Amino acid sequence: MPSTTSPNARWLLRRPDPDAVRELARVHALTSVTAGVLALRGFAAGEPTRAHLEPRLAALHDPKSLPGMRAATERLARALKDRETILVHGDYDVDGVTGTTLLMRLFEKLGARAEWHIPNRFTDGYSFGAHSVTKARAVGATLVISVDNGTSAGATIAELAEHSIDTIVTDHHEPPEGPLPPAVAIVNPKLRDSAYPFRELCGGAVAFKLAWGLAQELGGGTRAREDLREFLVEAMGYVAIATVCDVVPLVDENRILAKHGLRALEFTQNVGLRALMRVAGLDGAKLEADDVAFKIGPRINAAGRLGSAQKAVELLLARDADTALAAARELDRLNEERKALERALLDDALRAAEPFADPAEHPVLVLAGQGWHQGVVGIVAARLVERFARPALVIGLDGAHGRGSARSMPGFDVLEALSGGSAHMLRYGGHEQAAGCEVRAEDVAALRSSVCARAHTMLERQGIDAPALCIDGELPFTQMTPELMRELDRLKPFGERNERPVFLSCGLRLPEPPRVVGSDGTHAQLRLRSGANELKAMAFGQAHRMGELRVGVDVHAVFTPKWNTWRGETKLEVELLDFKTGPRPQAVNTVPEQFFTR
Repeated sequence: MPSTTSPNARWLLRRPDPDAVRELARVHALTSVTAGVLALRGFAAGEPTRAHLEPRLAALHDPKSLPGMRAATERLARALKDRETILVHGDYDVDGVTGTTLLMRLFEKLGARAEWHIPNRFTDGYSFGAHSVTKARAVGATLVISVDNGTSAGATIAELAEHSIDTIVTDHHEPPEGPLPPAVAIVNPKLRDSAYPFRELCGGAVAFKLAWGLAQELGGGTRAREDLREFLVEAMGYVAIATVCDVVPLVDENRILAKHGLRALEFTQNVGLRALMRVAGLDGAKLEADDVAFKIGPRINAAGRLGSAQKAVELLLARDADTALAAARELDRLNEERKALERALLDDALRAAEPFADPAEHPVLVLAGQGWHQGVVGIVAARLVERFARPALVIGLDGAHGRGSARSMPGFDVLEALSGGSAHMLRYGGHEQAAGCEVRAEDVAALRSSVCARAHTMLERQGIDAPALCIDGELPFTQMTPELMRELDRLKPFGERNERPVFLSCGLRLPEPPRVVGSDGTHAQLRLRSGANELKAMAFGQAHRMGELRVGVDVHAVFTPKWNTWRGETKLEVELLDFKTGPRPQAVNTVPEQFFTR
C-alpha cells in the first residue's frame, strides 16, 4: 500500500451506493464498513461475493479450457514416453523463476529428462533470442517449454523449428498484432480466440495449469493422476509467490490460488523455500501477501535484477538444507546490494523529479538518467509512487538507448497511459499496475509529453485533474477495533483490484511525539488516539515529515489497518499513508466523491 510524502498529494474520498452497502451487509452478515469496502470493489450481494469471501479450490477453472492445452499436454506426454530432452525456458523475474521451478519439480517427479534456462537480463534481454537456440541445441532438447514469455517470439521459435525443436509456449502477455509464433501449442488465456473464463493469470499460474493439464492427461481423464495431486497442492506455493509479485488482480482464480498457495507455503517441504523464509525472518509465520511481496519476492528477484537469476532457480531446486541455506544467504546478500543501488538511484531520481513537481501538469512522472541501473528502475518507480502519489516511469539510459519500468497506483491504468507514447518507444508492454519499455534517449522528452497527455485524457474521464490517494470511507477511529479487523481479514489476501481498505479518521491526537525508526532513519513510529482508542502507527518513508506533527494538534489520518506480531504477541496497529494537521480538510468537489487537497 503506497504511502505519500508529497506536499501536493490529493485525497479522493469514495462513497459507495448506500443501498448496495445495506444489501451486502444483510445478505453476508457484515458490518457496514466491510460491506462498503466490498461495494467500492464492485461487489454486490450474491454468489460472486460469497465466492470471494470463501475462495474454494473446487472453483478453479478446468485447465483444458485454456487455448492450446490439449495440444500441449499431448506433445508433453509423448516427450515423456519417448524420453526426449525438455528445456524449460523461463524469465528472470519472480514469475518466471517460480514457474520454471514448478515445471522442473514436476519433471523431476516424473523422471523426465529436463534442463532449464533463464536469460540474463543485461546480456540476453527479455524472452527468446539467439541464446535460446544455443542452449536448446547444447542440451540436445527436442522440446522447449516457455514460462512467462514466448507469445511474441515468432522468429526464434521458427528458428528452433528449423533445428527440429518443438516449442510449447506458456505465457500471459498480450499477443502481437500479427501472426502468432509457429509453436506446437500456445497456452495463454489472453489469445484472441480464448474462451477461458479468466484472462488475468500470471505466468507461473499458466505453468501450473499446464502441470495440472498434464496430470489429467497422464491420469486418462478429467482427474489428475493420483500420485500427482499432492504435488499440485504444494505447487500452489510457487503460484502464490508469482501471483502476488507479478501484481495481477487478486480476484477470481488468482484469489483462490493466492489464498491456498500461502497456506501451502507455510507447510512446504521445499528446502529452498524453507531456507528463504528462514533468512527473511518468516520461519513458522502465518504468511500474508505482504510477506511475499516485501520479503520473499525481493530476495528471489535480487539475482535477476543484478544480472542472472540462476542463483534463484538453484535455490528453489536445491536438494539439501545446507546447500539451500547457503544459496538463500547469497540471495539475501544480493538483496542488500540491490537496496544500496536503489537508495542511490532514488536520490538521483528525486533530484530529477524537481522540475515536474506539479501533478496537474505532470500526472505521470517520467524520469530518465544515464547510468541508472536498469535492474532497479522498477523498484525506484514504486518508491516515487509512494513519494508523489502518482504513477511513475523510470528509465535507465545506457548511451543512446534505455530501458524503463513503470508503476502505478490503484485506479490508474499505467499501460494505457504508456500507450499514448507508443510512437516514441521501441517496444513496451505490461498491465494496469506495472509496465516496461525500451526507448531511445533522444525520445524521452517526447515520450514524457505524450504519456502525460494521455494521462490527462484518462483523468478527465474520472472528473479529476491529477491522480489521487483513494480512500474507502471516513471511519471514526473508535470503530477501528480488533473485532472489525477480524472481519476485514475475510477480504484477504489483499492486492491489485482487492486492495487493502484505506480509511480516513479526523480529529486524532498524539499522546507523545513521534520517533524516527529504521536502519536508514527514513521511517517513523507514533501513536494515534481518539477517546479511549489508542493505536500504534507506522509511517514508512515519512520520517522527514514528522516535524509537522505535534502533541495537542489535531491530526487527520489516512491509514490502512494491520496486525503486527512481535515476540509471539499479535496486536492491531495502522500504517499511516498520509496525514494533515490543523483544521479539518475541506472537500474541493461535490458528492458522490469528495476530493481533498492537503
